[in-house]
Amino acid sequence: MSFIRDCWYCAGWSAGFGQALETRRMLGEDLVLFRGEDGRLRALEDTCPHRFLPLSMGRLVGNTVQCGYHGMTFDGSGACVRVPGQTNVPASARVRSYPVEERSGIVWVWMGDPARADTAKIFDLPEMHDPAWAMHHGDALDIRANYMAVAENLCDPAHVSFVHPTTLGNAASEDVPVETRREQGPTGEVIVTWRWIRDGEPIGFFKRFGGFTGHVDRWHYYYMHCPNIAAIDFGSAPTEAALPEGERNRGVRIWALHFLTPVDADRTVDYWMHIRNAATDVAGVEEQMDAMFRTAFDEDKEILEAVQARETALAARPGGAPRPLRIAIDLGPNLYRKAIDRLAAAEAAAGPG
Repeated sequence: MSFIRDCWYCAGWSAGFGQALETRRMLGEDLVLFRGEDGRLRALEDTCPHRFLPLSMGRLVGNTVQCGYHGMTFDGSGACVRVPGQTNVPASARVRSYPVEERSGIVWVWMGDPARADTAKIFDLPEMHDPAWAMHHGDALDIRANYMAVAENLCDPAHVSFVHPTTLGNAASEDVPVETRREQGPTGEVIVTWRWIRDGEPIGFFKRFGGFTGHVDRWHYYYMHCPNIAAIDFGSAPTEAALPEGERNRGVRIWALHFLTPVDADRTVDYWMHIRNAATDVAGVEEQMDAMFRTAFDEDKEILEAVQARETALAARPGGAPRPLRIAIDLGPNLYRKAIDRLAAAEAAAGPG
């Protein structure tokens, strides 16, 4: 399979990168990331061009990284600046460097042509900068599944009734149809899937963090920013409030953000976080929410890994795997696959920069 490379991918939270060498495998490529003594974060190919030792096995020297085998030293641009024992540095002594940006405590790495690295395409939400909302960086979920399968799960509100019955869903939503549309956002195409569940029992999450005991109206809006970011707006309000679609801020509202970074063809890291308009100054609420999110996302992980394993086994049979059955709730995932095809075609047509 091919990856969409002209894209910003999350490598983690800014707080997780100090003056040390950190490794990441992204889109089948091995990177070493490091924050120099000037505070700036850099990303290089994690391979010394001399004997191919991973640079991450070396050491940080100021704003450079020194190979642990023979001491060749590389700056943030990937150029070799020192070869011990000789004064001349071969022009070919360099490694690939990757553009890095930090926004809202998130580390973004551009995996495509550096000449096309457009910082305007870095994901953002107004609520990330609004003092009325609380933002919390969560965790990283390592999933043994292809990133498109993980993304399809994040275009699919219908699964929550069955996969997350104690946390993010319940039986009240089982037969509520899913609506779907396409939009154009600041970073590209967005697949939107959503539904409202009117006058139903609150889900476990909002029983705990919204304090709801009576019936509520609740919503799930899944915004898949192609190819790799899901912004899920979910919340609840008392049924008697009869909230219209455009007044969701009057309810208890959460944005759950998922930044999907393919590791290789059958492994994905989901960096997740949340933004909330409730309990914004309650001590310890982030840790409590993290615990409930981990329960829910581990449920997704179990499902997705089982599907990946079965697809792999079916593909190995004579004649290959059968085509999956498609039903009404699959419109969002189908539109997502088509969007990925368009992105891949556009990238191929652009060619190397």
